[in-house]
Amino acid sequence: MFNARLIGGVMDVSEAMSDSVLTVGPGHTLREVASLMAERRIGSAVVLDPEHPGPGIITERDILMSLGAGESPDEEMVEAHMASDVVFAAPDWSLDEAAEVMIKHGFRHLAVIRGSELAGMLSMRDLVRCYVEDAAAVAASGATDT
Repeated sequence: MFNARLIGGVMDVSEAMSDSVLTVGPGHTLREVASLMAERRIGSAVVLDPEHPGPGIITERDILMSLGAGESPDEEMVEAHMASDVVFAAPDWSLDEAAEVMIKHGFRHLAVIRGSELAGMLSMRDLVRCYVEDAAAVAASGATDT
């Protein structure tokens, strides 16, 4: 199945993002977050901390870096490893715009904010899936135009 929305126009972030987002607190251990992420088969979680103005993000890469440094996942807390200088996307951004921001900043996950509310998460996997579906749809439509 392909997404014909991409063929006829520009697909936006709201159509590609996951609207189910794992949220954790800064006091969770890395093991707790890794377990929750593994259960859901996702690579990031949004960190909500009432002490800070905006959400942060912790990713599988953050956990891997900690483990690689020999730190204990049972003792290390999310707050010490999360990114707090997060760039957010709006749901009406084009996928190209989101991809450019992700590449520019080296992100693989982009939190999506609608107003002041967390609306979803866009991952590189989401982008690749949409672009591959689009390419397949274009190829299929071209193959039938004879």
